Amino acid sequence: MKLKNIAIVAHVDHGKTTLVDELLKQSGLFAEHEAVSERVMDSGELEKERGITITAKNCAFQWQDYKVNLLDTPGHADFGGEVERSLMMVDGVVLLVDAAEGPLPQTRFVLQKAIERGIKIAVMINKIDRADQRYEEVQTEVEDLMLEIVDLAGIEDFDLDIPFFFGSGRDGYASTDPEARSGDLKPLLDFFVGDFFPMAQLDKEGNLQLLVTNLSYSKYLGTLMIGRIHSGVMYENKPYMWINESGKPKQVKIGKIQIFDGLGFADVPQAEAGEIVILSGVNDAFIGDTITSMDNPQALPRIEVDPPTVSVRVSVSTSPLSGQEGEYLTSRKLEEFLQEAIRKNVSLKYEATDDPKVFILKARGELQVAIVFEEIRRAGYELMISRPQVLFEEDENGNKTEPYENVVFDVPSESTGAVTEAMGTRKGIMTTMAPIGESRTRIEFRVPSRGLIGYRSKFLTDTRGEGLMSSYFAGYGEYAGKMLARQNGALISDRAGKTTAYALFNLLSSGKQFVKVGEKVYEGMVVGEHTRPNDLNINCVREKHLTSVRTAGKDENLILPPIPPRTLEWALDWIDDDEWVEVTPENIRIRKKELASNKRSVVR
Repeated sequence: MKLKNIAIVAHVDHGKTTLVDELLKQSGLFAEHEAVSERVMDSGELEKERGITITAKNCAFQWQDYKVNLLDTPGHADFGGEVERSLMMVDGVVLLVDAAEGPLPQTRFVLQKAIERGIKIAVMINKIDRADQRYEEVQTEVEDLMLEIVDLAGIEDFDLDIPFFFGSGRDGYASTDPEARSGDLKPLLDFFVGDFFPMAQLDKEGNLQLLVTNLSYSKYLGTLMIGRIHSGVMYENKPYMWINESGKPKQVKIGKIQIFDGLGFADVPQAEAGEIVILSGVNDAFIGDTITSMDNPQALPRIEVDPPTVSVRVSVSTSPLSGQEGEYLTSRKLEEFLQEAIRKNVSLKYEATDDPKVFILKARGELQVAIVFEEIRRAGYELMISRPQVLFEEDENGNKTEPYENVVFDVPSESTGAVTEAMGTRKGIMTTMAPIGESRTRIEFRVPSRGLIGYRSKFLTDTRGEGLMSSYFAGYGEYAGKMLARQNGALISDRAGKTTAYALFNLLSSGKQFVKVGEKVYEGMVVGEHTRPNDLNINCVREKHLTSVRTAGKDENLILPPIPPRTLEWALDWIDDDEWVEVTPENIRIRKKELASNKRSVVR
């Protein structure tokens, strides 16, 4: 069978998953009467809620006499490890770029990884029907970016004759003519099976080697390994050698062999080099392991992805309210979940600490941390998380260094002052500033990663929700000095009880509140943000004492401002180093590490 393996990559929100929907529909995968949900590849609960792709997904369809394995990859920088793994399974990449926004940081990241691996690249300028599209400038920007990456990487023979398509994934058309505003995706589908992307068949006659690039789980088959057969042919129900991190081959029996078929799987008796397969039979498998032949076991190089840049401390819940809302409370259960998370994602690392109930999880960014713990929370766990910290290193001279990020802001022109001022207080250095169209400006900064922790929510306020912010890891640089996590202090409950409208109404002048009327609080729990830099202990459970006066107009109608829902990302952004986020299946609270008010200072 003729086979092509192709990945679709892009910056977040440039329309990958919507384009994959249309490709699957127009390739004839679904019957005419079949109801298909929107963004069908975003199968996870969190993915559907947030509208972003979190894990890379595979699907397959037939076009002409070819089978095309298509990979949909995440576009957010925190999930870059997923993209790096996906590129190991493909021979061609379609890069999607928004016709108005142009190439952004993650566009650069995925392009760089694809060019380093020598993968063939085609570009589709998506959302060509936008009123503010500027496809000519965007095409030039993409070509300049490619030249810059090839030049920096020192690659001499990379083919820069790159085909461009123009179209709209939502409306389901693509064309080589930038003026086309209707049609279908047949030009793109025909291009997939044309001569530009190489065939996936590798060395069928060679020694069997398969690199495990992803893991899944089945209730019936246990751990499932996903990877592309590098060379040789594989047969079901046969013994093979499994080589893990230790490098010692161990005999295992591979049970079923499955291949991707539409949005599901199909069982096959054998699979040849080039095919992406799903295997069962090794419950302890890790990403990066090799499955190889019995008579000549040889391991493939293990997967190396960019290192984590932030870490958080994770603890068993020691709150006065622990055990009331979740079912899993022990450090053993917490460690099991962290082990499972790092098995499925090579860009995560975890380690134990001197305290048996506290662990350290290392990740690419705050969003990745929040997604991991949101999944734990929904599984019924209670736990506590500290403020994300960047991972410092030392250079060869023994000087302290820290990670830096290049951050790109695309903002309304009137918001540039607020963004520039905020970046100045966070030790950011402006590198470029240029207008985009008539009313927007693009600004780039080089900022310590610490400076971006907790900035996203403030940025949305500063730009009235109209700004776009994205960043990518730029390497380690010199330590930028001390930095305050947030400017204002916390309002802290000084006793346990249930909040009352009377108490909260009389505390409105003290600052912004996080709790609603009737909510349980305890001593040391943070209930709001103070208007001043220092912390303030308050009584938010005080009740109004009855008097003997019984006049009709005596009681005031207490009107409290609405309290926005507390999310995990918001809490991780907001907290300071002396606070924990307490996470339960039902609630997200913030508390001080030291609960007793007579044991902690209110001066920050």
